[in-house]
Order: sequence, then C-alpha cells, then structure tokens
Amino acid sequence: MKKTMQNPLTYMLFILPTLALYILFFLIPLAQSVQYGFTRWDGVNTPEFIGLGNFIQAFADEKVWQAFRNNSYFILFSVFVQIPLIVFLGILISGITRLKGFYKTFVFVPSILSTAVVGILWSFIYHPEIGLLNQLLRSSGFKELTHTWLAEDSTAMLSVLVTNGWQWVGFYVVLVLAAILGISKEVFEAAELDGARGFRKAWHITLPLIRPVIMVIVLLSITGAMKALDIVMVMTNGGPAGLTEVLATYMIKQGTRLNDYGYANAIALLIFLFTLILTLLFNVISKKIGEADA
Repeated sequence: MKKTMQNPLTYMLFILPTLALYILFFLIPLAQSVQYGFTRWDGVNTPEFIGLGNFIQAFADEKVWQAFRNNSYFILFSVFVQIPLIVFLGILISGITRLKGFYKTFVFVPSILSTAVVGILWSFIYHPEIGLLNQLLRSSGFKELTHTWLAEDSTAMLSVLVTNGWQWVGFYVVLVLAAILGISKEVFEAAELDGARGFRKAWHITLPLIRPVIMVIVLLSITGAMKALDIVMVMTNGGPAGLTEVLATYMIKQGTRLNDYGYANAIALLIFLFTLILTLLFNVISKKIGEADA
C-alpha cells in the first residue's frame, strides 16, 4: 500500500476525475463565455466576430454604469454597515454565558433560508398595505413615515440592501464567534488583570486578534456584492425604472429578453474583471495594513 501511494501515477488517478469535472464544467464554459463575448450572437445563428464591439458598447452604456453603481452600494453597505454589526454581535454573543447556543442559532437561521424565501418574506414585510413595517409605523403614530418601500426611488435600493444584509449577517457572525472562541482564555485573563475590560478589552485585544477573520469577511462581502443577483430578481427585478438593477440582472435581461447573448457574455466578463480588480486592490490594502501592524 505504501509503495502504491509513493507512485505519482496513483495521485494522478485520484486527481483526474475531479480535474475532468473542473475542466468540463468550469474551464470550458469560461472559455466559451470569453469567446462569445467578442461576437454578436442571438443564441441560434452562427456567432459573428465583432472584436471589442460588445465591450465598447458596454463602456458607453449608461445602464451598465448604473448597475455597477448599485453593485457598489452593496459593497459599501456590507463594509460600513453590515460588517461593524457582525463584529458587534459576535463580540456581544461571545460574552453571553447563558443560552449562547440559542442566540447563535437565532442569528444563523436566516442564512440557511433560500434567497427566494428571504426575498418573498421581506416583500411581504415591505408591502404598502398589509406589510408589517408600515403597520408598525401606523400603529406607532408615524404614518407619515410609511412608504411603498420597493416601488419608490428613495427607498427601493435601501430596502434590498437591508434584506440582503439580514440574510447573511448570521453566517458571518458565526465566523467571528469561532475566531473569538479560538483566542486563548489566558490572553483575556491577562488583559483583565491589566485593567482591560468591556470596550477596552474588545478594542485592544479581541479586534486585533480576529482581524484576519474580519478581512476574510470583507473579501467575501465584496465578491458576494459583485455577484448580487437573486435577491434583486425576487424583490424588484431591477425596478423601479432600473434603480435597483445590478450587473448580473442586466446581463440576464440582455440574454433572455433581447437574445443578445454576445453582449450578455461581455457583461459577464466585465463582472469577472471588476471583481478581480477589487479583490487585488483589497489584497494590496490588507497586506499593507498587516505590514503596518507588524
């Protein structure tokens, strides 16, 4: 058995099935997507090579930039609203001694629901007539604050962002909790002996030690924001008037509604490039932060 495992061909036999699936279901479709991005193709006739025509059209398309701006809102909301809330909840729950398992489960439940279920649930909550949110506002005497949340220009995007955040906060809170629980108790005991308690302990001890996990969460949030699709499709389908349109929904509409699959593939490549650039920038920034702390 030992001699068999020392043979490189044995490892190749184990790797080949996975490698074949990776090539078949990822690399080949990716290569085809790149190829079609440089063509005019309606999904039926032979693709016509047009060079950079689709990309030139995309960079001149105001709807593409509006969609990219909406993806940017997802990123900003995740980084500056969602992640601080995640860290706060993680630290708060880690300090609870009773019913900690209940609170962990309670915050994690939304992340195990399908996005379709979450979108429909919150669409009912936002409903202008029977929705829980407007009913609470009316019963509390704030009728003037009621809105048609998903149909008004001023509230539609924020409503989608809140819903998306609600779904994923719990998943990331569990990651933060795991990081905090991985810190040695001796570290906290030494900090408390030095007089660090409450906020000071969280700021000077907990946060620096869980920073690698926070950076991973930021990266996942950025890449997830660039792939935002299903929550928008379920709740607003890009409306009203394209104000919640993101790159992925615009891409799908170009392909399925207008049969412009070449242009849709070009937008898909732009999503990939935008995500890659943001990821590389984040890695550079996080590396500099790490060097500054070293």
